[in-house]
Amino acid sequence: MTSVALWVLAVLLILIGAVGIVLPALPGVPLMFAGMVVAAAVDDFQRVGWVALAVLGFLTLLAVVVDFVASAFGAQRIGATRRAVWGAVVGTVVGLPFGLAGLILGPFIGAVVGEFSAHGRIGQAANAGVAAWAGLIFGTLVKVAIAFSMLGIFIAAFII
Repeated sequence: MTSVALWVLAVLLILIGAVGIVLPALPGVPLMFAGMVVAAAVDDFQRVGWVALAVLGFLTLLAVVVDFVASAFGAQRIGATRRAVWGAVVGTVVGLPFGLAGLILGPFIGAVVGEFSAHGRIGQAANAGVAAWAGLIFGTLVKVAIAFSMLGIFIAAFII
């Protein structure tokens, strides 16, 4: 591939990744990281070196972990049972293939089912589901912050 084609690929990966931060069908932050690696490689890692890429890689892993545990953390914060927390995690994983609806409903349903199976009280189960949603929103905000930090680090490394 020519360097122009690689630059286009890098920019496309970063842009598609940025969209994927809020769309569940795309692994947003990992795509952004892949684009940054391609851009660094085009420049033979002269401007964006291995230290910057290691930091960006760590932030990518952090974003992936946050993505999977945010709903469970939300449920846990209100004192939900272990079943509700695991239900939110399972609901997130099961909901991923169903797009935005699955990502929103999966953790909620998982937490509700888990909490209801532990106590049999629908009110408490619904609270666990709402807390899982709140965790999901918090997780998305954290992913956005990480993504912007990654862009800032990449741009700073590229310019400096």
